[in-house]
Amino acid sequence: MKIGLLALQGDYEKHSQILTQLDMQSVLIRYPKQLDDVSGLIIPGGESTTMSKLIDATHFRRPLKAFAQDYPILGTCAGLIMMSYLEQLDSRVKPLNIIAVSVGRNAYGRQQNSFVDQLTVNVDDQQKSITATFIRAPQITTLGPDVEVLARHNTMPVAVRQGHHIGLTFHPELNDVGLFHQLAFGGV
Repeated sequence: MKIGLLALQGDYEKHSQILTQLDMQSVLIRYPKQLDDVSGLIIPGGESTTMSKLIDATHFRRPLKAFAQDYPILGTCAGLIMMSYLEQLDSRVKPLNIIAVSVGRNAYGRQQNSFVDQLTVNVDDQQKSITATFIRAPQITTLGPDVEVLARHNTMPVAVRQGHHIGLTFHPELNDVGLFHQLAFGGV
């Protein structure tokens, strides 16, 4: 099984390590045609305004949206921002309209306000505790009707699933948490 890592910008190397631990092969995706060779995709954290510009500059927008119709995508931090669907709170970012959420960028503050905390994840009627790293994390401000909340930090949703897509406001790869990679791609 090959899972693509959108390698235009951002932290994709740690995701590759998680996939290796899960016996999944990772492929760096730098050109739209490469999407034909993978069964799932990770849009990593990074800088969402830069990522948005690069997606358009490299003509990825339409291929990514077409890919999303049939294959699972996992988006972390800026990846979730790019996957958002509802009203975007920053006009410099052009979301891909994949998950029906509104997302506010850097909602927890600057780099110095980054933090690590424990989360309880609800999956298949079971609860699992994980460590989560929030770095200049976005905040999910609105949920569409078909969006399932998998985890909350305090009262705010931080992990969501819609159909075969998962979006996270944090970085599971920094804590060697493969749960979401498994959820997204385990059934592929």
